[in-house]
Amino acid sequence: MARSTADTTTRDRLLTAAIDVFAAKGYHGAIVDDIVAASGTSKGAFYHYFPSKQGIFLTLMDALADLVEQGAEGAIAAEHGALAKVEAALRVVLETAAAQRDLAKILLVEAVGLGPTLEQKRLEIHRRFARVIQGHLDRAVREGSIPRQDTALAAQAWIGALVEVITQWLMADGQDLRARLPALRALLLRSIGAEAAGPRDAGGREKSARASARPVRRRGSGR
Repeated sequence: MARSTADTTTRDRLLTAAIDVFAAKGYHGAIVDDIVAASGTSKGAFYHYFPSKQGIFLTLMDALADLVEQGAEGAIAAEHGALAKVEAALRVVLETAAAQRDLAKILLVEAVGLGPTLEQKRLEIHRRFARVIQGHLDRAVREGSIPRQDTALAAQAWIGALVEVITQWLMADGQDLRARLPALRALLLRSIGAEAAGPRDAGGREKSARASARPVRRRGSGR
């Protein structure tokens, strides 16, 4: 049975408030009363939708994972070729983290070391995205775009690199996460033995070889 508009609004208000409270106070510093006050609802409403502080935190972790997955699926569908698809997914992860900084902080910073249940959820999300990356790397191997390799290990390494880059960005103000994409992209592609692709234009499309290539000096031309 679908939720009513009023139910959805109340639940969304609680979730939005929880993002702000957890981002400002941290998991241990936040209490249910803080979320209730910030949402302008009631304790009864909170416990109607969520069993505990941990319950709403787990919901937020899933919400960010779903947001990234939905964006990645859309970006991947628009690309052709396994490497292009995995690059699109990489771009979406960084763009989503940049646009949803507080949610990213909850997943990558606040969720670390909070006990077995939350740690299991965090690792489950990491494995979920590693499987997506591995699937496209396997396809890239079949296409001959990259050499045969341990794609499961490569996918785990990519997730580790993404998590570290985003975490360092979250802990340092004033930096543009999206500006790190070209260097990160080149590094990750080299790690799997992919041939370096040409530079991308402002819309993310690869420039033609003619437009991007340097002029070749002819031997003996003196130029």
